[in-house]
Formats: sequence, C-alpha cells, structure tokens
Amino acid sequence: MSFLSSWKRSLKGNEGKTRSSSCREIQDRHEDQEDHRSQRSDLRMELDDCMAALDLFLSNKFAEALDHLQSKTKDSMYHALTYATILEMQAMMTFDPHDILAAGNTMKDAQAVCQRFRKKSTMAGSFNSLINRQAGELTEEEIHAEVCYAECLLQRAALTFLQDENMISFIRGGIKVRSSYQTYKELHNIVQSAQYTQGDSHSHFEGGVKLGVGAFNLTLSLLPTRILRLLEFVGFSGNKEYGLQQLQEGASTQSFRAFLCTMLLLCYHTFMSFVLGTGEGDVGDAEALLQPYLKRYPKGAIFLFFAGRIEEIKGNLDAAIARFEECCEAQQHWKQFHHMCYWELMWCFTYKRQWKMAYFYADLLCKENSWSKATYAYMKAAYLSMLTEEDCKPFGEDEVEIFRQMPGMKQKIAGKSLPTEKFAIRKARRYLSPNPLPLPVPPLEMMYIWNGYAVIGKHRDLTEGMLDTLNQAQRTLERAPVTEHTVDDQCLVSLLKGLCLKHLGCHEEAEQYFNLIHIKYVVATS
Repeated sequence: MSFLSSWKRSLKGNEGKTRSSSCREIQDRHEDQEDHRSQRSDLRMELDDCMAALDLFLSNKFAEALDHLQSKTKDSMYHALTYATILEMQAMMTFDPHDILAAGNTMKDAQAVCQRFRKKSTMAGSFNSLINRQAGELTEEEIHAEVCYAECLLQRAALTFLQDENMISFIRGGIKVRSSYQTYKELHNIVQSAQYTQGDSHSHFEGGVKLGVGAFNLTLSLLPTRILRLLEFVGFSGNKEYGLQQLQEGASTQSFRAFLCTMLLLCYHTFMSFVLGTGEGDVGDAEALLQPYLKRYPKGAIFLFFAGRIEEIKGNLDAAIARFEECCEAQQHWKQFHHMCYWELMWCFTYKRQWKMAYFYADLLCKENSWSKATYAYMKAAYLSMLTEEDCKPFGEDEVEIFRQMPGMKQKIAGKSLPTEKFAIRKARRYLSPNPLPLPVPPLEMMYIWNGYAVIGKHRDLTEGMLDTLNQAQRTLERAPVTEHTVDDQCLVSLLKGLCLKHLGCHEEAEQYFNLIHIKYVVATS
C-alpha cells in the first residue's frame, strides 16, 4: 500500500514538473516573440526618425538634421550611419583635412554601433560567410546591421583614400572596400534565397543592398579594362547594365536609401558618362528621376544644382545659369553647394565666351574652395590670357605670375596627382622662362578635356562663336615667329576647329583639319 501511494505521488510530481517545464518553454517562446516584436518596432521607429532627418536635410535644414540625429547616434545604427554620412558629404565638399578627420572618426564610431547589432558568432563560425548561415538564423535587426556595417566600411574607405597619401593607407582602404564588396554580394544572395523571410522593414534593407550592389557594379564597369581585369583577378566584377538596373529599382521605392540611389544615377547621367566621354548618359532619365524631388523640395539646393546641370548639358545656358544662381540663393549654411555652382557657372560663361564672368567664378573658387587650387589658378590665368591688357587692369592680376605659382599648388588624392592638375601644371611650364611663350587658347583647350564641345554643339550660335575665336587664334599663330611649340599650337587649334565644324555639320571640312594634324606631326617628327 505504501508503495502504491509513493508511486502515485511520484507520478503527480513528474506530471507537475512536465507541466512546469512546458509552461516555461511556452513562456520563453512568448518572451522571444515579444523581443522580436520589440526589435521590429524599434527598427521601424529608427527608420521613420531617420527619414524625418533626411527630409530636413533635403529641405536645406542641415544643422537641424544633424541635431535631430546626434542624440541617438550611440544607440541606433541608422542614426549613427546617417549622421556620419552627412558629415562625410560635407568633408568631401570642403576637402578640409579637419573635416575629413572628424568625418572619419564619426564613421568609425558608427561602424562600432553597427557591430553591436550584428549576429554574434563563435570563433569557428566567424570563418563562415553570411551565405553559409541559414537566412532564417538572422533576425531582422541583425540583417539590417550587416547592410549598415557594409555601408560604413565603404564610406570609411573613401575617407581613407582622401586623408592619406601613403601606400599603407591605400592598402587599408582597399581591404575595407573588398570586405564591403563581399558583404554586399552575400546579402544580395540572401535576398534571393528561398529561405529568406521578409520583415516589416524589408524595403529599407533591400534598398540598402541594391544601393551597394548597384554602386559597385556601375563604378567598377567604368574603370579602364586593364585595371578591371586586375580587379577581377582578386574577386571583383562590374556589370554596368546590372548596376544601373539595381540603382533604378532602389530609386523607385519609398525606402530610406532611395535618395542615395537617385543621387548616384543623377551623377552617372549628368557627370560620369558626360565627363568621361562615353556619351551614354540619359538626360531624359535624369529629368524623370529629378522631377519628383524637385516638386517636393522646390528650394532644395541639391536638386536645384542637378536641374541646372541638366539644362547646361542640353545647351540651355541661360536657364542653367538661372538654376545655379537660384541654388546659391536657396541656402547660406553649406557654402560647398555654392562652390559646385561656381564651377558650373564658370563653364556656362566659358561656353558663352564671357571671359570676365568666367574669371570671376574661377577667382571665387580659388579663394574659397580647396578641391583643386592648381586647376582654379590655371583657369583664372587662362581667362586673363583671353582679355586685352586694358580689360585685365581692373582685376589687378597678371596671368604670367599666376601660371608661375601653379607648381606649388599640386596635391594628391589616394597617393595620386589629379590628372587635371598634372595637365595644367605641364601647360604652365611655358611661363616659367624669362620670355614666356603664351598658350594660344587655354580655356578652350581645357573645355575640350571636360567635353564642353558636346554642350555648345547643341546650339549653332554657340559653336559659330567659338569657331570665330579659334579663327582669330589661328591668325595670331600665323603672324607669330616660329618656336618649338608652334606645331603643337597649330595642331591644337586645328583639332578644336575640326570639332566645331563637325558639330556644325561640315564633316568634310572637319576631316581636312583632322588630317592636317596628322600631316603636321609626321613632318615635325620625321
């Protein structure tokens, strides 16, 4: 009897333990679900808050945007990343060493914040890539942390290249770029995986992946073939069409990174393809991308600048000038936007052959901006050389003295001299001798490098005006005594005249000038 009583009591005890264990498991699962719901809620709130800060930034309220973000930069990966990104944009526009250093430190802090939210892994697990883990192993917060971390790496690499010129820094930057590239590839594979479950903030995550994958593919595809083959050997690859597609898809969403995707596409269509001379930029696509933002932010400095740039490419110079001036008037906090406009205004007045106005903006850049002092000085001297002595007097400067100062203005980015500066300094050597030999048409030659003839070629009156200036330069060369630079100068003028004639539809006459260049060089070198 006692045995039966003990057995019944034991059954009841075990049954109680089982019930208790089951209750604890249910409670644990419930707590996990609550944690995940809390994480999703926090993530949504972070993204909404950062979208509000972005709205302030695009409305020219730059200081307010930074203040809005700063208080949460230690606790929120998106606040930290957005805050650091704005500072990096400012540093890249000012090119001030202190700004670059501060932005680099802030981005490093943002990366540390992102690291806290990444999935913790064991020593063995750390050697496995993201894709080797099951997509379901990552919470929504952890997967967002991965894409934010990759973005921080890429931006830190860009600052590293700007900040230091030595090879060690260059290698460190390259390692960051490769790590970021691999992370984006793996995240892209996760998005494509059948095991991936979309979270509440999926569009923001996918937008980040499209931004990274698109930016890498587009940028790598624009590199020279020789360099691209070398990069492919170490694991990089670039497909321009795929990159543009990814950026277009990212720009068409309402995600946090839609703005950055749009900016990259606008830069490609209005600058990269145009300045690099590929001629594949689509102005129509650029206008379609810009219009919604311009409608929402009619005084937004960024969008007014791109509106001006589009008008400039189309050859509508008066409309472009009006847009750039409107951009300068729209805000006074970030002078860097003014400097971007000054550069474009300088070229607009160059295309119109208004040398005094072009000089005015080159002089402003020389005094206020640090991007390329040698280039700005060269353009100042170049415009002065197009004026008569009487016209130059009000400016109180001599082009010969400016040309002679240029070699001391050279700077390097990522250990390399800027191609435009190297060209300008090489041209300025002619003014170092006691009896300098003047350049024939220095602004028009630099205009060729920046693909400016494609702009004036859209309007017959602009092209004919430039051809008149070149005819005058040719007559001056014919009257001048022969020097060691005579053949070079004659060939340059022939090249630029040929370009103008081509845009005017005079193809046979243009071909004659191009053939003349070949003949003169054969005679000169034989």
